[in-house]
Order: sequence, then C-alpha cells, then structure tokens
Amino acid sequence: MAIDPKVIDKLLADYEKPEDIIGDNGLLKQLTKALVERALQAELTTHLGYEKHSPEGHNSGNSRNGESRKRLKGDFGTVEIAVPRDREASFEPKMVPKGSTRFAGFDDKILSLYARGMTTREIQGHLEEMYQVEVSPTLISNVTEAVIEEVKAWQSRPLDEVYPIVYLDALVVKMRADGRVENRAVYVAIGVTMEGHKEVLGLWTSANEGAKFWLQVLTELQNRGLKDIFIACVDGLKGFPQAIETVYPKTTVQLCIVHMVRASLNYVNWQERKLVAADLKSIYRASTMEEAERQLAEFAAKWDNKYPTISALWRRNWPGVIPFFQFPPEIRKIVYTTNAIESLNMSLRKAIKTRGAFPSEDAALKVMYLALRNLAKKWHTLQGWKEALNRFALLWEDRFPEQCA
Repeated sequence: MAIDPKVIDKLLADYEKPEDIIGDNGLLKQLTKALVERALQAELTTHLGYEKHSPEGHNSGNSRNGESRKRLKGDFGTVEIAVPRDREASFEPKMVPKGSTRFAGFDDKILSLYARGMTTREIQGHLEEMYQVEVSPTLISNVTEAVIEEVKAWQSRPLDEVYPIVYLDALVVKMRADGRVENRAVYVAIGVTMEGHKEVLGLWTSANEGAKFWLQVLTELQNRGLKDIFIACVDGLKGFPQAIETVYPKTTVQLCIVHMVRASLNYVNWQERKLVAADLKSIYRASTMEEAERQLAEFAAKWDNKYPTISALWRRNWPGVIPFFQFPPEIRKIVYTTNAIESLNMSLRKAIKTRGAFPSEDAALKVMYLALRNLAKKWHTLQGWKEALNRFALLWEDRFPEQCA
C-alpha cells in the first residue's frame, strides 16, 4: 500500500538525527503504538458490530469497556499500548492475542540466536544491546523449551518407503550427563528422496559411536516406514556395514571418501597436505576399479617411505571404497562427494563450538535441530539427479517404487 509522500513529509517535519526515528522515543515507536492501537480498535468495532459512540450500540448487549495497558516487545524495542476491552470479555484481539507480550517474529529472533549456539544469557544481552529490550532468562528458556516438543514430533514422523541414498555419520558433542560433562556421539542420518531432495531423517545421542547403536538407529528408521535404501554412505566404523546389512540386506554400503581423505591427511604435515590430497583424488576419481588400484600402487610408491600408514589404510578399507566404481559418473559424484554430510556437520559444529558444554541432551538436540532447520532452507535438488534416478531404475528395477517407475 503506497503512503502519501505528504504524510511522510509531515511526520519528518522535525527530523534532525537518526534517534528521532529509531530512538527510544522516536517516530518508529510512536507509529508502532498508534497503528497497533488503531488496529485493535478496528478489531473491536468488527467484533461488536458498530462504531464507537454509534447509536447502534444502545441496548446491543455488549459494549466497549475501557482499556488495559500492555507492554510489547519487538525489533523496535519495548512499547506500551492500550488494549480495548468489551463488557462481556469476549473480544479476542488478533493483532496482539491475549497473554502475548511479544510481536509475531520476536520469538523467531530468540530461536535464531539460540540456533547459532548463543546461551540464554548471551541472547538476553544481545537483545538488550540491539533492541533495548529487557528479556528475562525465563522467557528465553520458555521460548526455546517449546522447541523440544517440535523435535520429538519431527523425530517420530513417518518416512518415505524408499530413500535411494542415505548418508550416516556421527559427531562428538560435549554435554552434561549424570552430573558430569562428557563427550557424547550425536548420530545424523540424511536421506535423498526420490525427487532428489535432501532430508534429515533424525538425530540420536549415545555415550559413544558404535555399530551396535547404529543398529538401533536403522531399526528405528525401518519402524518409521523406511523399507529400502539403495546406497548407504558411511564412515569407516568397524561393524557398520554388518549393522546395515542386518536391517537392509540389499543395500550397497559405500565408505565415505571424505572420511577416508580426512583420516589420511591426519598423518601428513601441513606443508604437504595439498600434494597428498591431490594424489588421493587420482585414486577415487579413477574411471575404473582397475585404474584406481593402479593409482593406489603409484601413491604407495611415491609416499610410503614418508607416510606408509596412508596406503595401508586404503588397502585395509578397499572393499568399502570400490562399490561406487560400478556406477556411472552421475551416481559416483553424488555418493563420494558427500556434500550433504559435510555441509551439515560444518553448520552443526558452527552452532555448538561457542558452547563449552550443553547442560543436557535436550539442550543439545534443540540447538542442533534449529541449526538443521535453518540449513535445510538452503538445500536444493541434487545436481544430476534425473540421470542418477534413471540409472537406479535400471539397476534396481525390482526395488523401484511403483509410482516412480
């Protein structure tokens, strides 16, 4: 809705400095107060069915009954408004619902800061500094606490019957348990839908990462409706493939190349990491398995004198490395790049790095869930997905969902 420039000129007639608009008693607050109060009066008129002082209100059975004062918090700071009342107390304001002390969107500010790893006290200080709004730690805790119910509903939601690709990973988070701070593993599962969209299937916590716990996770996914996985991309955890095969015996298990490269570079000094990484790329970017084996032999000949552990690591895990060589380039890239897990873990680590330790498991899950929710908004359909899907239909025709066949 266009605003008459003459009205703006009139409002700014006495303008001299920014504080006149955005200051504690500036024009922005005054306009907010005036507009909200006018909107509330209009809502009450609609509720009663007649204008203020109108003769239609005589003997109508209900009428205006003064005002109550309420302090509202928002991006503009805190402002006091007058909320009109009716005698029957049947008026339910929409602009500022009963019991509400914050404008729509203010809670989102709190959750956004919480998702970035800020503590309750830090959020309190930030809101006071940025918006001159005094918010109690209790209010912030209540806003964030409401998220845990959302987390529980999300964690138990039904899943699709088939996810062609699922990435499984874990990261370590410090949290308090049984009165002491300890490192706990947070398990993450990301599925790629038949439409090529990434979807976080769930978050789980345990005292440490282990194949036995992954078996529980996979069983839960199955119970939530996930019947089949074409390719599972995992790290090098011992017993992981066996856990997957127990629940999903037809699934091809692919060792995560990113984890392999990272584990390899742990043995390399900083000056030579780029050189070693480039030579490792020649292995997993090979066109065939035979070519990859030749590249591994050349890598060993070049680097074994200095870093013998790396070629030994790849040979030991070779059965888990080579499955993707049976696929064409469009599928290989999706599987071995594992950008889904890497971008996710980066965002999660960014959210938790400012916290020394979480006071509870629920507190950690809330922050990670909110961080994931923000990250998911930026996800797009995987590049080259249509080509990969056509290949899946040929490779696993008998397992392909009927509606997608």
